[in-house]
Amino acid sequence: MFHRSFFICTFAGGKNERSDFFSRLIPIITYRNRYSETGQIMEKFEINILGCGSALPTTRHFPTSQVVNVRDKLYMIDCGEGAQLQLRRSRLKFNRLNHIFISHLHGDHCFGLPGLISTFSLLGRTATLHIHAPAALETFLDTLQKSFCQNVGYRIALHAIDTETHSLIYEDRSVTVHSLPLRHRIPCCGFLFTEKQSLPHIRREMIDFYHIPDYEINRIKAGADWTTPDGTVIANNRLTRPAAPARSYAYCSDTLYSPQLLPYINKVDLLFHEATFTEEHALRAQETCHSTARQAAIQARDCGAGRLCIGHFSARYEDETPLLEEARSVFPHTLLATEGMVLTL
Repeated sequence: MFHRSFFICTFAGGKNERSDFFSRLIPIITYRNRYSETGQIMEKFEINILGCGSALPTTRHFPTSQVVNVRDKLYMIDCGEGAQLQLRRSRLKFNRLNHIFISHLHGDHCFGLPGLISTFSLLGRTATLHIHAPAALETFLDTLQKSFCQNVGYRIALHAIDTETHSLIYEDRSVTVHSLPLRHRIPCCGFLFTEKQSLPHIRREMIDFYHIPDYEINRIKAGADWTTPDGTVIANNRLTRPAAPARSYAYCSDTLYSPQLLPYINKVDLLFHEATFTEEHALRAQETCHSTARQAAIQARDCGAGRLCIGHFSARYEDETPLLEEARSVFPHTLLATEGMVLTL
């Protein structure tokens, strides 16, 4: 059963702009509750949509940017113009953002970096900012630092990504991030975020029943059995409950329809896939190395995704409903990205 929640946004635009937004407002569907099937509270894994537009600016959308929140660690994916403004509106904490992943060097995916880097300095940041991106971003960052950001009080570390391979590009205690080779006009990759598997949950009633001391709990969570004073071995599966399966999120933008991705994103819980055009403009999608909503849905269906969220909409569409309908005709569990949306895995 799906848990339904709603989001609240404030608007600087006029009455018509607000009406247009609310005419497209849909509930955010969190397709896995914050509780596992065994009733255990699950740790946070959220996708915050900061922008879902494409290259041409509109009054309806910000350029592409997202923040993945895993156990209150923040990871930004792409940083289009205005990303820092949207980050502020989202009420996410700037100081928890230490890693930015840039898919490619088109402006709608990286022109937000200068402002964000400058703002971090104004906020007194001292922690290193890690940017994972194609190697060509180094020239952009060098120019930026020499021209505008000479005295930032923190280090910017660029980690070059090989956009042609599927490889591990980052790992910490909470998550792994793999690159996903995409097909675009310039070197480009997507990103697969996979949660680290949690340890089993302790059955407190069994711990109490066997009078197991608290200092043994970490060993039991790590898989150890328990031996009672009379030598009886209590199997670990009687003392613990399995943790919920690790969750995963794949971000695929910008790209042509690419079935070569399927092995890498097999059974992903949530797939974000660009849907710049409808099938009516399929030729234009091919010419510009983008996807249609139908192609995004085919990708989701064929990889066995739990849910699909489409975005990176062309400015030509005043209303994205046709894109949503086209995708749902192939893959019903499709959502339309909207600024301010928070998707909970």
